[in-house]
Amino acid sequence: MDPRRRMQLYRTMHLWHWISAAVCFAALTLFTVTGITLNHASAISAQPEVSSGTAQVPANLRGVLASSPASAAALAEITAWAEDEFKLSLRDASSEVSEEEVYLSAPGPGRDAWVSIDLASGAAKFEKTDRGWLAYFNDLHKGRNTGITWTIFIDVVAVAVLFFSLTGLVLLWIQARQRKSTWPLVGGGIALVTALMIFFAH
Repeated sequence: MDPRRRMQLYRTMHLWHWISAAVCFAALTLFTVTGITLNHASAISAQPEVSSGTAQVPANLRGVLASSPASAAALAEITAWAEDEFKLSLRDASSEVSEEEVYLSAPGPGRDAWVSIDLASGAAKFEKTDRGWLAYFNDLHKGRNTGITWTIFIDVVAVAVLFFSLTGLVLLWIQARQRKSTWPLVGGGIALVTALMIFFAH
């Protein structure tokens, strides 16, 4: 390759490599740390905090539920009441309606919450489980109950990390003439990962 074009390519790759590193730095640090905590989850103990309670659905809401328990309006009203009554966050909660009850489920990263309402008696009960900050960050790593926005963010970070790796590979190729150990190190890294996958990852 012409030296001038080679230098131009080097500068372009160096710039893109730097930009992709800056973009994914915080997320990659988070995923690296939580990767370690997930890998040693059995050695890190945590005691979930569970709270529960009961209440009686007001008469006006019982009438709404009796007439059309599965309607969007009825579910919105009962969800708002349950949030206020039990001091829960039921945003984006899923609902299941049967002949006997209305069940609202609102899992989230590091936590879980549900409300059950008996249609015949109007008795409502809830349970909330908080598994702590470590579980919260571990669930962010896995994308568990995090919503579509976080899922898209994880995909964007994955693309940024891939771009970071590819621009780094191009930089290695450009500098390989001056650094004879470049390709042996790259090949050794690939061989190590391959060997670990074949012989030890069972």
